[in-house]
Amino acid sequence: MPSDIDPQSGMRLPLPRREDLDEYGKKNYDRGTTPGATIMGLQGPAGISLYAKGAPHLQALNRYLRFEAGLAPRIREITILTTAREMDSQFEWAAHEPEALKEGVPQNVIEVIKHRRSTEGLDQADAVVIELGRQIWRDHKVTSQTFATAKGIFGPNMLIDIVMLMGNYAGTAALLATVDMQLHPHHKPLLPMS
Repeated sequence: MPSDIDPQSGMRLPLPRREDLDEYGKKNYDRGTTPGATIMGLQGPAGISLYAKGAPHLQALNRYLRFEAGLAPRIREITILTTAREMDSQFEWAAHEPEALKEGVPQNVIEVIKHRRSTEGLDQADAVVIELGRQIWRDHKVTSQTFATAKGIFGPNMLIDIVMLMGNYAGTAALLATVDMQLHPHHKPLLPMS
């Protein structure tokens, strides 16, 4: 582990003491220490959020995009994995590959994302989400064809929610990279860094 990593938090910032937090921070701290309430507990985005004054707003948006926007769980996890891969976020990937499998994302789709393989032959909805994310994060431009296909499959509102979910996870990847969040000791790196 790098020398500037706090062993309790797994990042460059120590976890604040619960008693030093405001009421919202205490609620967030308690949520992060409740088994099953978050994917990674306080050693992850929940721990970082203890430093973010805007956390309530970000968490509300994340909750909406993940669970209330009407995205199928499979599409949600493909969206998150595509973003994690394009951001090379080992931590996000390690948290969400098992989630994707639980939500029915086939292993071959995960492998296409993980190894940056062609989307040819995949279900059209899966493929367009992957292509959309790749174009946003690699090319910084979405082609007319990809946009039209995604809009045709998801409609304009859900398409925008998918892109907002990608942006949300890109922001989380940026936070994780800034604090050099380490994988939990029982997690092995699942994402090839290439």
